[in-house]
Amino acid sequence: MSRALPKYNKRRVVVIGAAAALALTGAVVVNSALAGESSKGGATNAQTLAAGPGTITCPDVASQLPAVPATAKAEVDRNLALLQTQINEANTRLQNTVGQGGPNFVQNAILGPLKGKRESTIDRIAISIGRKGTKPQGLNALAGCALNAGGAANNGGAAAPAAGNAGNNANAGNNANAGNKGNAGNAGNAGNAGNANGVGTITCPDVASQLPAVPATAKAEVDRNLALLQTQINEANTRLQNTVGQGGPNFVQNAILGPLQGKRESTIDRIAISIGRKGTKPQGLNALAACQLNK
Repeated sequence: MSRALPKYNKRRVVVIGAAAALALTGAVVVNSALAGESSKGGATNAQTLAAGPGTITCPDVASQLPAVPATAKAEVDRNLALLQTQINEANTRLQNTVGQGGPNFVQNAILGPLKGKRESTIDRIAISIGRKGTKPQGLNALAGCALNAGGAANNGGAAAPAAGNAGNNANAGNNANAGNKGNAGNAGNAGNAGNANGVGTITCPDVASQLPAVPATAKAEVDRNLALLQTQINEANTRLQNTVGQGGPNFVQNAILGPLQGKRESTIDRIAISIGRKGTKPQGLNALAACQLNK
């Protein structure tokens, strides 16, 4: 018995040693794996933080304006402030829609509508100045904005953020796009063009039939805006045809109907202003701005 005991102890030591070595090897493997995963996770997080959606920048409008008559200053300032608001809203939407839509989503659903709004608002600024002075020309060249992947949003000119950032303030879509607004009446007819390809057509409420008596001095301008409404409806239906299959389920609303409504609101507003200069300004016409897709 005294000779067997040492052999037994030796075997037990060997077994215990092997088990310890195996456990140590497993720990090394596990730690290596965890380290690898941690490294991967760190890299992924770094990429996520680095790849932001960017910011939208627009040309400054305020710095390009001529002297503003005192009687027009309040209205011009309101529109410049609105330009800034719209830029802020566009950047907020840019942040909130990361990953949505197709490759043209930002252009179709954010930059395009923003340009339309800016065109309208800038136009309203020019009209305001022109009532008591010389109407500035060529300002709509400042309407287009761009997506800068790494920069901060250009508010359109820090010198006049409250009033001067025409790009940001001038929500052209909501105020100025007379073409879309005026053509409210014809919109329904224009929309029917889309039926040929089965994608449906865009129809809009008639505006002309809802107008009061138009003063003779305002008739030419009102007619121009009504014709522009029809043109915009036609363009919307053409775009509807040409973008079949693009974007996600909300593409038509975001990229076509939404911008069209903004343009119509602006044009209808211009019609009302034109009538109101020599008569009673009609109220509630913007209720006719929204259009719909009929399939």
